Amino acid sequence: MKNTASINCRTLLILTLFFLSYFTNAQIGIGTVTPDASSVLDIASTSQGMLAPRMTTAQRNAITSPADGLIVYDTDLKAFYHYSSGSTSWLVMSSGTSPRVNFKRIKAADNLATVLATELSNGGGTKYLLSSNTLYEINGLIIFDHPIDLNNAYIQGLDSTEDIILRTTGNIFEGATGGNIKNVTIRAATGSIFNLSGSAAQNLVFRDCIVANSASVGTISGFGLVFLSIVQFSGNTTGITYNNITQLLLSNMGWFGNNTGTYEKLTGTFTLVEKQGGFSQVDGTAIGFDVSTSGLTITGDAVLESVVFTGTNTAGYVKAYTTGTYTGFNFNNSWSVRSAGIPTETDASATADFSMDYAVGSGLGVSFTNGANPSNIVKVGSGTPSTTYSNLFRFSTDAANRLRYLGKKKRIFQVGGSISFQVPAAGIYIIYIAKNGTAISQYKVYGRGLAANDIIVLPLNATTELVNNDYIEVFAQRYSGSNGDIVVPNMTLTIE
Repeated sequence: MKNTASINCRTLLILTLFFLSYFTNAQIGIGTVTPDASSVLDIASTSQGMLAPRMTTAQRNAITSPADGLIVYDTDLKAFYHYSSGSTSWLVMSSGTSPRVNFKRIKAADNLATVLATELSNGGGTKYLLSSNTLYEINGLIIFDHPIDLNNAYIQGLDSTEDIILRTTGNIFEGATGGNIKNVTIRAATGSIFNLSGSAAQNLVFRDCIVANSASVGTISGFGLVFLSIVQFSGNTTGITYNNITQLLLSNMGWFGNNTGTYEKLTGTFTLVEKQGGFSQVDGTAIGFDVSTSGLTITGDAVLESVVFTGTNTAGYVKAYTTGTYTGFNFNNSWSVRSAGIPTETDASATADFSMDYAVGSGLGVSFTNGANPSNIVKVGSGTPSTTYSNLFRFSTDAANRLRYLGKKKRIFQVGGSISFQVPAAGIYIIYIAKNGTAISQYKVYGRGLAANDIIVLPLNATTELVNNDYIEVFAQRYSGSNGDIVVPNMTLTIE
């Protein structure tokens, strides 16, 4: 028995040494009996993962004497970090660049009172005052119970159809600050999307978004820059009012016919307005673009370019200026408008004409006040001649037989027409186109009467550059012949 026990002990000792040697020199497999030869530890699973230690940034930084290569997952920064003894620092395990520290992800299942506890506290418990220069990622449907003060933060989704900001009661964005909103759908069921009133130091960028089924898109007032780009508006009861904006840039707005009320309205003073691209389908009694509010002022330039206006509204897609516009048109001289569905209005299309026509045997007398030859040069059109002014677009008349240019931009005009006049005696006469009361001598034309009461008919042609407030008239001069008035029964002039 003694020998048998001794043999068993020796056998057990040999087996123990064998297994110790095996585990010391071979690989370990978990979930596999054939661990890879290149690995010390091979973990295989198709239904579970490996969970690394998880901790906050503060906890990670509190680790005492971390080993070179130590790996943890930072729950604040949502990234894996490893410790590098060579640089004595924690390095993010990614492309080598650290993720932004000022970042929060808001998920559909999150409790806003927890995730945005700091923001709610900073907003006095009545609003979410976002942290400046922080990116808030919207992930899924987020229902806000208080308004949001942007405070120059960034709100961004990854898919505008899936990432949604909803407020069932009240406004969504309130306050006096701007920020950046991108790639989300926004809905204010009973309130306004925007209720913002800031200063010229504030900017708002709103792009690649959907605004749907809201009681009102709202009001943006007082900002230095407001830039909206590629935004779709659908099913909103009323639209948006822009007020006192330094620079308003609207690019590729899409207003569908299921919106009602006034889509876009301008009030107050603007330095620059540019609305370019996109469409407004204006059905029923809706208004696509409203510039009718008294006092609307553009101190610089305003452009409405390549916007398609369409729809069943027969009263007009644009609610026009109440003053400063022209019959059949919508805008004043501050605007350059080239958009389908509404009249083109630019300085390049400015035009005007007049026609002075008397009954046979009568006409407008024109007196030369000196007896010399050549005589003085006098205007054709004193008093109140029977002149009809028509097609005045960015032109006006403020004196007899005068056409004054009211456009903002300098441009070159073609002037044409004709004049008929009866002479008092045989003689030669000169007719001029005059600019600002001065004859343009290079375009003068001569006419000769062979006897008293002869009627001379001459064409009028000129090319001249006009700036705002320049005006055009017709002047006459006797070159030779006896003193006496000419009588003008007919004269026409066109500028285009």
